[in-house]
Order: sequence, then C-alpha cells, then structure tokens
Amino acid sequence: QVQLVESGGGLVQAGESLRLSCAASGRFSSFNAMGWYRQAPGKERELVAAISRGGSTKYGDSVKGRFTVCRDNVKNTLYLEMNSLKPEDTAVYYCNTGDYYGSAYYPSTYWGQGTQVTVSS
Repeated sequence: QVQLVESGGGLVQAGESLRLSCAASGRFSSFNAMGWYRQAPGKERELVAAISRGGSTKYGDSVKGRFTVCRDNVKNTLYLEMNSLKPEDTAVYYCNTGDYYGSAYYPSTYWGQGTQVTVSS
C-alpha cells in the first residue's frame, strides 16, 4: 500500500506563487516516479508534472516555464512550486506515484486526497 498526503493549497491572486507538498509513505518506492495531476470542475484530470527518482521531469504544456517539480528522496516528499499563477490553474491538485519510461509518465492507482488551489483574477 501507498499513502500520499498533499498540503499547501489555498486561495491566491493571479501572478502569485504557491508551493504544494506531498508526503509519501508505505511501498511507494516500488515505483520509480511521482507526479502531480489536477482536475478542474467539469474537466478531466490532467498531468501537471512528473519526476523520476533520478530527477527526469515532464510538464504539461500549460505550466511549462511557470511550475517546477522536485522531490526530496530523504524526506520522501514531492513538491510543486507554482509561480505566475493564473485563474485557469484553479483546480484540485492530486499527488500520484507511478513509473517514468521513455519520457512518459504512467500513473499508478495510488492517489492522495487532493488539495484545492484557487487563483482569483
């Protein structure tokens, strides 16, 4: 089993920054990567960013250049640094474990409970 707990969401204004954290426990090391997804009302869940254990990263097109994903393998924590936030970034953000092969991220069925990010204009 894998446990994932997100934190750091909140309400910010457009242009501001926010940092999300995801604390992982359990058998998450059986996967070689972790990722962030988001889901806005009425939309499908989409990949925001993923990072392999070795540090390879992948970003969704809409966040490239604004968001940065990183991980602390000692603290078993995944981070998402979000800068220049836009109202369209408003969504519930979820943490996930998975596998990263050939520049593609394959999510597992393990998800956190999600954290709400709301960006006002």
